[in-house]
Order: sequence, then C-alpha cells, then structure tokens
Amino acid sequence: MSTLHWAGLLLLAVIAGAVVPFQSAINANLTRGLGHPLWATLASLVVSVLVLLPIILALRLPLPSLAFIAKAPLWMWAGGAFGVCFISLALMLLPKLGASGFIALALAGQVVASLLLDHFGWFGLVERHMTLPRVMGAVLLIAGVVVIQFSSTPAKALVTAS
Repeated sequence: MSTLHWAGLLLLAVIAGAVVPFQSAINANLTRGLGHPLWATLASLVVSVLVLLPIILALRLPLPSLAFIAKAPLWMWAGGAFGVCFISLALMLLPKLGASGFIALALAGQVVASLLLDHFGWFGLVERHMTLPRVMGAVLLIAGVVVIQFSSTPAKALVTAS
C-alpha cells in the first residue's frame, strides 16, 4: 500500500474515534429528554437504521445471502449487542466521568481487548503477537488515561473555590 493510502486509512480511523465523544455527549442529552439511557439507546439505533437504509438503497447493494444468514455462528450477531452495551454505558457514565474521562477509560478497555484479539487471532483476525513494545504502548496509554481522569476538576468546583 502506498504511503498516501495508509495516511488516508489512519485519518479515517482518527475520524471514527473522534465521532464517539460527540455521539456520547449528544445521546447523554437525549437521555435527559427521554428519561432513561435505554430509551436514548433505542432512539440512537433507530436513527442509525434510518440513516443507513437510504445509503444502502442509493448504493443498490445486493441483499445478503440467506444461506449465510442461516448458517452463520451466533457470535457473528453479537456486534449489535455490544453496540447496545457501549451506547447504554456511555449514556450512564459520560455525565459522571466527563467526555474525556469516559472516552479515555473506554479507550483503555479497547486497547487491552484489542491486544488480546490480535494476540490470539480471535474472530478471524490475523494474529499479531503481544510483544513487549506493544504491551508498553498499552501501559503508556493507560497511564495517560489515569492522568486525564484524575487531573481534571469540574468547572463548578473551580468557580466555588475562588
């Protein structure tokens, strides 16, 4: 792959990560309006379907294979459950931890889980063994999470302290 292609992929990955705190913050406000995180989770997923369907139709994507759907192992359908878990937990925790605290902690969990997924090649991923530099990178990232989470003071506390 060319350097330009890699740069494009890296930029898209950064964008994918950047939208998460926006989604979480917006959905946290939706939670307040709807009265419960699960209602906001459902609303978020319904909007996702409403946005995705016209794109699928515009691209004229063929229907998925019914044979695959019938024989696919159950774990292949767990992505939706993980999405519900992430969105719901984000809605409950983001207001308490702040956007940076929640996202930093979520990122730490993602890095640890990703190292395990790569190391064992679970779910059809290419094995990428857990090396000392990779583990050290995760440790440094988690150290950054600790600094982000425990060095912040809510703005209201700053106002009342002065």
